[in-house]
Amino acid sequence: MNRTGLIIALVIAAVTGVIFALFPDIELQIARPFYEFIDVNHNVFSLRFYEPFAWVRDSALWFSALLVAPAVAALLIKLIHPRRKMLVSGRAVVFLISTLVLGPGLLVNVTLKNHWGRPRPVEVTQFEGTEHYVSWWDPRGECDKNCSFVSGDVAGAIWTMAPAALAPPQWRALAYGGSLALGAVIAALRVMQGGHFVSDVIFAGVFTFLIIWVVYGLIYRWRRTRLSDEAVERSLERFSASIAELFGKRKSEL
Repeated sequence: MNRTGLIIALVIAAVTGVIFALFPDIELQIARPFYEFIDVNHNVFSLRFYEPFAWVRDSALWFSALLVAPAVAALLIKLIHPRRKMLVSGRAVVFLISTLVLGPGLLVNVTLKNHWGRPRPVEVTQFEGTEHYVSWWDPRGECDKNCSFVSGDVAGAIWTMAPAALAPPQWRALAYGGSLALGAVIAALRVMQGGHFVSDVIFAGVFTFLIIWVVYGLIYRWRRTRLSDEAVERSLERFSASIAELFGKRKSEL
C-alpha cells in the first residue's frame, strides 16, 4: 500500500475516464463480439448462461467471504467474551471489515449500483435491449436499480487486496499478484457475459483499491490516525460492557 500503487490507480482512472468519455462507442465495439455469442434458444450474450463462468463468479464471491470470515469470527467472539484476547489482530479486524463494508458494500452496491442509472450491455438498444446507452459519467440512464456502473463482482474480487496487504512481506507481492489476477478474470468474465461495460469493471477496481489504500493509511501508516491492536481491543471491551449494561438495565426494568 505505497504511493506507487496510488499513482498507478489514479492514472488508470484518468485514462479510462477520458478515453471512454470522449469515445463512448469503443465500449460498444468491445461488447459486440460477445453479444454475437447466441445459443440455441436465440439468447444474445449467451456466455452469461455458461455454467463454468457462473461457477468462477460464485467461487470468487465465496473466496472473498472466506478471507473476511476469520476477522468477523474474531470480532464476534471478542464481543461475547470481551476479556478474551482477540484471535486476530485488532487492527486487521477493523481494516478487513471496514474496507469490505465501505468498498464493495456501501460505495458500490448501495450507492452507485442503485443510483447511477447506467444500463448493462445486455439491456441497451444496440444489443436488442430496451434502454438507451449512456456513457460511464452519466447517471441519468434508464436503469432503476442494480445497474451497470460499477461492477459489484469486480469490487469484491479486488477487495482481496486488503488481506493481501496484511500478508507476510515475503509473500505480499505474490498475494497482490493473485488479487489482481482474480480481479482481471472476473472483470473479463462480466464483460463477456454482457453484464458490464469495460469502464464499469475498471472503475470498480480503482474505487475499491482507493478505499483500501486510504483505510490502510488511516489504520497503519499515518501517525495522527493509526491504531494499535491494544486500543482496538480496549474499545471493543468498552463497547461490549456498554451493551451488557444496557441490556441489564432493560431486563431489570421489565
